[in-house]
Amino acid sequence: MLRKIARQMGLQVGQQIRVTNLERRTLTTTNALYKEDASLKAEAAAPPKTILVEKDKNLTLIGINRPQQRNAIDSSTAAQLCDAFAAFEADDTSPVAVLYGVGGSFCSGFDILEMSTDEKEEISVDILMRPEGSVGPTRRQIKKPVVCGINGYCIANGLELALMCDLRVMEESAVLGFFNRRFGVPVLDGGTARLPAMIGLSRALDLILTGRPVGSQEAHDIGLVNRIVPTGTALGNAIELATCLAKFPQRALNHDRNSVYSAAFETSSFHQAVQNEVMYTSREIIEDMQNGIKWFNQTFKADTTHAWLKRDRSMADWDDEEVAAAAEHKEKLKQEQEAAALEAEKQKKAEKEQKKTKKAAEPKAETKKDGEECKKPEVESKDKPTDK
Repeated sequence: MLRKIARQMGLQVGQQIRVTNLERRTLTTTNALYKEDASLKAEAAAPPKTILVEKDKNLTLIGINRPQQRNAIDSSTAAQLCDAFAAFEADDTSPVAVLYGVGGSFCSGFDILEMSTDEKEEISVDILMRPEGSVGPTRRQIKKPVVCGINGYCIANGLELALMCDLRVMEESAVLGFFNRRFGVPVLDGGTARLPAMIGLSRALDLILTGRPVGSQEAHDIGLVNRIVPTGTALGNAIELATCLAKFPQRALNHDRNSVYSAAFETSSFHQAVQNEVMYTSREIIEDMQNGIKWFNQTFKADTTHAWLKRDRSMADWDDEEVAAAAEHKEKLKQEQEAAALEAEKQKKAEKEQKKTKKAAEPKAETKKDGEECKKPEVESKDKPTDK
């Protein structure tokens, strides 16, 4: 059939096939160009990815990725950060998150350049008044623990972002401060609520009103940060700290965390705070507690209970099977050594008693001999006068 059509068109079969292949290649190339053009348009329309999210085992790592702007957060980055934390909260396989800054700084606050022109005056007000916060979800309490690694500059709204986290790991060369004081930008991302609860009213007023820089040692001394680490190690140490938190039973941990936040921000009296501790307790938490007590009783016997305080491992490692097995082996060796030492001491004591008994028998014989020797001179002394 193909040969017949080719004859009617005055073409050879090979020429016809070459023409068909050429048409197919042209159509394929055209479709590829259309797809490439569509993808380029989509990339141009989508905002740049300035928040990095990845999983490290069961930890969620969230990175602010605008190093050229010292990780200043614009409206797009703030929206991405809110989405990242919402996804973390919905992820049942991830109990703890780590927040960090890519490059040389943690976060230098909101990107003021985004609202610097007159045309964006109304937009700037909308940005500042967002329900969740201008630089992320800073106006709400995250449902699970968050650890942040602070390097370089952590200033203005960036400091408020760090205050949103539960624990802060700070490099020794990093700097904190409300530098936005210099530009008339108010503290609107939860800083005025969280900071006094953390470091006290007087110190909070000092930092907020003066906007002065705060170094790592002072930040640690006043309770603003929890750990000081060498420069370049904030992220690694934050991950290590988050790993320790992730090893604990999470229901009890989050119960205590919620009780602490409630006592700090929601209650007006001690009795109300204590009542909330009880109200936050659930049946699942009680079950976890019972399982933990059973495990403790099975692992640490009555005659070795004193030993668990002396182990060179943190409480977070108790539920690690490998570490527990190693600790059990170490405890067994220790008990064998103690038993051997006790047996050696008993044997030594028996030998000592035997020697003591032997020595006690020897002096009696000597006293008899001494008595006999003493009698002889008396006889001689009696004889001497008779001779005279």
